[in-house]
Parts: sequence; structure tokens; C-alpha cells
Amino acid sequence: MGLDIPGATGSRPDADPLDESGAEDLLHGICFKTGPPRTVGVELEWLIHDRERPHLPVGQERLDSAVEAVRALPLSAALTFEPGGQLELSSQPAGSLMECVETTAADLAAVRRSLGAAGLAPVGLGVDPWQTPRRRLREPRYEAMEAALDRAGPAGRAMMCTSASVQVCLDAGEEEPGPLGYGRRWQLAHLLGAVLVAAFANSPFQQGRRTGWRSTRQALWTDLDPVRTLAPGSGSPPREAWAAHVLDTSVLCIRCEAGPWDVPEGLTFREWIRTGSPRPPVRADLDYHLTTLFPPVRPRGHLELRMIDAQIGPDGWLVPLAVATALFDDPEAAETVYRAVKPLAETAGAPAAPRNPLWTAAAREGLADPELRAAATVCFGAALPALERMGASEAVRDTVAAFTDRYVARGRCPADDLPEPGDLTGPSLLTELSPLSGPGVPTGPPERPMSTDKVLRPGRPTIPPRPGKAASA
Repeated sequence: MGLDIPGATGSRPDADPLDESGAEDLLHGICFKTGPPRTVGVELEWLIHDRERPHLPVGQERLDSAVEAVRALPLSAALTFEPGGQLELSSQPAGSLMECVETTAADLAAVRRSLGAAGLAPVGLGVDPWQTPRRRLREPRYEAMEAALDRAGPAGRAMMCTSASVQVCLDAGEEEPGPLGYGRRWQLAHLLGAVLVAAFANSPFQQGRRTGWRSTRQALWTDLDPVRTLAPGSGSPPREAWAAHVLDTSVLCIRCEAGPWDVPEGLTFREWIRTGSPRPPVRADLDYHLTTLFPPVRPRGHLELRMIDAQIGPDGWLVPLAVATALFDDPEAAETVYRAVKPLAETAGAPAAPRNPLWTAAAREGLADPELRAAATVCFGAALPALERMGASEAVRDTVAAFTDRYVARGRCPADDLPEPGDLTGPSLLTELSPLSGPGVPTGPPERPMSTDKVLRPGRPTIPPRPGKAASA
């Protein structure tokens, strides 16, 4: 969810107020930092559940104790907790895909052991299938966020407290045009993003019922706010379009040193600059405002791909990480995929993602949509040789190939393999088994989490023609 807060909670008295041109210059400089793609990162969100009875809520005291133990771990990644108690690991920028995989795997293994000692486990589903939204964190920013998002309906609380994702972070790209140019990568992200929603859709339930969406999480983000979750318009170059979008989106809250934060209604950042009320905004306010925008692709110097549901199993997260990295950073794959997804723009139409027909079909239908299935087949087919060229281990390539065989080649997504919520209570199903060995698939003992010295190497499982029960459309 990326609710990180740079700087202090208020503004320094000696900070210079922003004007519109100064704010635009800052946005142009900080949101698309160009250069040859060379770093990758991943942010993993997890729901935290009782290992033996995952459908029951975890008590606050028990969760607090587990959180304290996890915070004491010597992790490479930054560790945060979301308003509903979800755990988030944000990796450091890595110089290669394998470096990112190995360091993240080591961190996850340590987190799993720590939670396991408390009888808890991280669960990879895009939306909690059982619990109603219950905010556990009481910081002023979450009080303000809840008040602001409640104006648009219940989706805000559900997003804050019951959703989880895999967010892949990639360099913005080169200044020059071409397959790795930032303009091409920006366009690619908003078309390929719909394919990633469909392929990794993994949240068909909410509060014990099927919702009719393969990715209920994506449906929640779409309903969250009229503007805050949208991509900027496509009529201008990326820097100009993003700067205008940032300044013309309403301010979620105005921070202060003491007392509750102000939650203005309908005040855009541009209007705040012009009026200077209730106080003139400064650079720290613009930095904070950026963290309250939730488009499917967020430029933060790098590109943050925010549309992927959390994935089940100890290795489920690495498939979207590996696939996205290969398709963006390998020039040959990037060119192939761009040609494959460019026709999707006609389906998307004029509305901005995710509120257009393409993204709606991805969230509702997954890869049952023929056009998205065809594009995904090309994309995942291009990812495998790209991963080999990038030096990905055989284990990572095998894991991506197994996911491709099980889901993409069959026009399916992880949501299609989940049983009904009442049956979704087996500890091994939610916490130990790979998504590549789900219900109906013969499997051996649960596989161990990856470590830095030996990356998990699952064989390709024996897959029945249509495993599990498909989610309703």
C-alpha cells in the first residue's frame, strides 16, 4: 500500500512556501529519474493469521507481541505494518533480480520463523476472505485517511485493513526513446498492468462470500476515490501529465504538530498553493501528498507497479517479480511485449486506468478474457528466455515455467483454484504450499522457504485438466 511518510508530521517554520512553478519543477525532477535500468525492488504485503485457525481474528495483544518480535529481526528489508495489521517488507534496491530474490527470501524465512513461534503465519491473498475491516493502528495519518476515504464509500476501509499485494519497483528507464525509454515503459506499464492483474488475480472473496471478481482487491482500488487511484491522462508527456495529476488531485489531509490532522474536502494541491490556507504548503507537504496517491503505476523516481494481488505460498511472490522484471528490463522481451499489448489500448479506450473496460475485464474475468489470455501467453512466453539472458537461476525459471503451465496456458489465474471460503481453512493451503501445487494437484511434503544459499526448486507438478473450482464471473 505504500503509506510511507517522509519527513516530520508538520512543516518547519522556516521552510519556504511552494508556488505552482516550483512544485511542477520538483515533480518533473523527482518522479522520473532516468538512466539505464539496473536496479529492482519488491514490496510484499501479507495478511497475518492464526496458523491453525486462519478464519478467526488474531487478538490485538497477541498480534502486538508478534510484531515486537518481528521488529527485532536483523532484516535487510524495511519492515512496516499496515492499518489492519498486515505486514509489509520493502526490499532495498538490488543490482539484479537474483540479488533481490535471495535477500527477500532470506528476510521472509526469518519472518516466517518468528511468526511461527507465535502460532501465526503470513497469508498471501489479495483480500482477507473472512474478516471485516478493523483498523488496528491509531496514528493521526490513518485517522485522517479513514475520514477522507469514507466519503467515497466502504472501499477505503477495506483497502486499508484487509488487502495485500506484491508491488514490483523498477527503474523509470532511459531518457532516450526505444524499448527501455521511460516514455515507452510508462505506456507499457499501463497496458501490461492489466495483464498482470488478470494473470495474478488472487482475491475472489470478501467477508466469507464470492464477490464475482477474480481480483476483488483491484475492484476495491477502483472504487476507492474518484481521482486518487487513477492514472494521469494520456494526452501529455509522462512528466507533464503526472505533475498536473498530482497538483489537481485533492489533498487527503493537512498535517499538524498537535491534535487531529485537518481533512479538507475537495481542496486540490494546486488550490492549496494558490490560497495558502490554512497555511502555505512546503516541500514536505508535496512529498507527503505524493504518498497519498494510489494509481496503478506510481512514479517515485522509479516505477512502482501496484496492481498485483498477494500470492499464496513461500515462493508465490517471486513469479510476478521475475516476470515483470524480465518484461521491462530485457530489451528483446520489452519490444516483444510492447507489440503484444499495444492493441489492448483500443479495448481500454479513453478512460484512465483502472477505470476502463480493459482493467475491469482483467479484475473480473482474469485470464478467462480471451484478449487478456492471448496477451498473457505472449508475455509469459517472452519472460522465460529473458530470465535466462538476465542470469536468473534455474529454480526461478522453473517456478515461472510451472506457473505459466498451470495458469497462463490454461486461461486461468490463482483465484480459479481457491475453494469456497468455508473450506479455505487448511493451514498448508494458505501458508506452506506453493501456488503451483494447490487443491487437486498431487504433491509431496510442504516445501521449505527459500534461503540465500539454496533457492527453492519445485518440479513442474502433475496438473489435472481443470484443477480446483473456478471463480464465478
